[in-house]
Amino acid sequence: MFSTILVWAGSWIAMKLIVPYIGPFDFVALRYVAGSLVLFALAFATRRPLAMPPWKLTLLIGLTQTAGFQGFVQTALVTGGVGKVSLMAYTMPFWVILFAWWLLRERPTARHGFGIGLAAVGLICFVEPWNGLGDIRPVLLGLGSGLSWGVGTVLSKRMFERHSPDVMTFTAWQMLFGGLAVVPAALLVPQIPAQWGWQLWTGMTYIVLIATAAGWLLWLQVVRRVPASIAGLSSLGVPVVAMLFAWALLAERPTPVELGGMTLILAGIWVVSRAAPAPRAE
Repeated sequence: MFSTILVWAGSWIAMKLIVPYIGPFDFVALRYVAGSLVLFALAFATRRPLAMPPWKLTLLIGLTQTAGFQGFVQTALVTGGVGKVSLMAYTMPFWVILFAWWLLRERPTARHGFGIGLAAVGLICFVEPWNGLGDIRPVLLGLGSGLSWGVGTVLSKRMFERHSPDVMTFTAWQMLFGGLAVVPAALLVPQIPAQWGWQLWTGMTYIVLIATAAGWLLWLQVVRRVPASIAGLSSLGVPVVAMLFAWALLAERPTPVELGGMTLILAGIWVVSRAAPAPRAE
């Protein structure tokens, strides 16, 4: 999970840096279609099965975990800062808790609740609603991305439990579906034209090969192995590291309250990581 955190934290910086050079829907379609082709090539080279997992569930995961999540995120980054947008996207674990309880019967324990509470207070410190939310649009888009990702995570867990697909093949197919779903928006919605200079080439190379192909493969390995609720909360390390990167590279300096929120989120992750797996409700 630590590798996933570093890879995805870096991707937030890359996504923010390329915003002036490519439209959000063009970016999402290109990112996931290209990323899926990389994984299909790797699966073919390593002689993994290429057959599609059950298509209805794979399509639904692609629409939520890929198209919905990333479409909301990239649109939010047009006007929103990395720190706030990434933290709104990472309300995902709390949506996962709700949907996993409902769909997977993963009933949270008291220790899970305590860890979630710490992390929730940490997120509130980051948002600082007592100072006003300012432009509410990036906040709402960020929340939409977190909800979409949460649904996709729970559905991915159900896929692994019911059908046990090859992780690389499943990742490639759901990414392809998600990328293709955004193509109509990329063609029809007015956007800035892509400016293929070194900035965009460098950013897209990192995002497609490392953050998308490798990052989503690592993430779904985590989802396959641990309860959905724990996988979701452990990912809260990403916005913390992303905020540190944004501080160092983009001069987005966190306030003392935000630093306190960071500490609470890390404490919540530690508490939940040491809790027993959430029991299945009968």
